[in-house]
Amino acid sequence: MRTNIHETQASLRAQYKANPALAMVTDRASTRSTDPTDPFHSLVIPSAGDHPALAVGVHSAVGGPYDAPCPGDLLCAALAACQDSSIRLVAAGLGIELTALEVHVQGTVDVRGALGIQKDVPVGFQSITCDIHLQVKDGTPPDMLEKLRVAAERCCVVMRTLQAPPPVQTTYHM
Repeated sequence: MRTNIHETQASLRAQYKANPALAMVTDRASTRSTDPTDPFHSLVIPSAGDHPALAVGVHSAVGGPYDAPCPGDLLCAALAACQDSSIRLVAAGLGIELTALEVHVQGTVDVRGALGIQKDVPVGFQSITCDIHLQVKDGTPPDMLEKLRVAAERCCVVMRTLQAPPPVQTTYHM
């Protein structure tokens, strides 16, 4: 089923222009564990709705069994999913017919920082690479592909957040 992205977004654009406060969206996720004494496993529930819980594990590089995606995998997945959806939305808006799309994201981390082995090694990914493989309908003008690339990068929320991170506030309730 083809969706006309202009029709789908027209009323939203009009609402957000008239009342910018309506454009503020809050995404959510929470965790829970069936066994709080298990240091290697928990569940993460994306969004506030009735979405299924995802099993989360600990990477073997920091002592876990790595029998479920680790938080770093989920970060890479969030970036891949955001880039994929951004490309699809922009392509639809530009009238570009995609025939194939795959997004591969890889993050590299030196876990000595997380393990506190070497204080000068930062905790976190040292690099993230994204490889986007897309194919479009034959005859698509090259300038349209460049417009697609630029616009998709401009509107990818997760990529932009990683490139210019907001402050993160953490509150412990004990």
